Amino acid sequence: MTTSQPPQSSIITTTTATNGDNTSHIPSPAPMLSPPASSHSIADDDDDAPLFCPSYISPMVQKQLPENYTIRPLRRSDYFSGYLDVLRVLTAVGDFTVEQWNERYDWMAKRSEEYFLLVICDGSGRVVSTGSLIVERKFIHSLGMVGHVEDIAVEMGQQGKKLGLRMIQALDFVAQKVGCYKSILDCSEANEGFYLKCGFKRAGLEMAHYYN
Repeated sequence: MTTSQPPQSSIITTTTATNGDNTSHIPSPAPMLSPPASSHSIADDDDDAPLFCPSYISPMVQKQLPENYTIRPLRRSDYFSGYLDVLRVLTAVGDFTVEQWNERYDWMAKRSEEYFLLVICDGSGRVVSTGSLIVERKFIHSLGMVGHVEDIAVEMGQQGKKLGLRMIQALDFVAQKVGCYKSILDCSEANEGFYLKCGFKRAGLEMAHYYN
């Protein structure tokens, strides 16, 4: 897939979307799969352990990244790898200590079937892009699951390398592998064209991508 990056230094700020389902066009939901247990252990204090199982990373996306770039789950040690600086391109982050970061990270790690935070790193290991998929479990659509795409950001100096596109493709891969029947996001009108090229479409006040 080829597409140009949208303008500005971040792709989109996203929040949890609500409703907007066109149930007459929703296919039968994918079966609910139990993701493999995360290799992260709170007790072992391994700051480089992944937030969730790396088997959810798309091999195709990895192959399409620039040379020496990698995509992987967030790590606790990313507090020191530029992750927060990339988020600051997107929105206000605030100031907090590494202890506060660890507390929030460990909370997410205990819920590794819900929180899928990805980062793209350059050849030096510095975080240059990020994106998140938050999986919501529902009663509707036969206990279906919806993926909420959030916090897509690319470092200012990394524009033009299709990192935003690769991040969306990677999150799409996670959503399908987990068993979501769709992913949704909020975006500005300026970024609508980018997400249309990624396979999303207008769905009321949100964008949606339905899976067969």
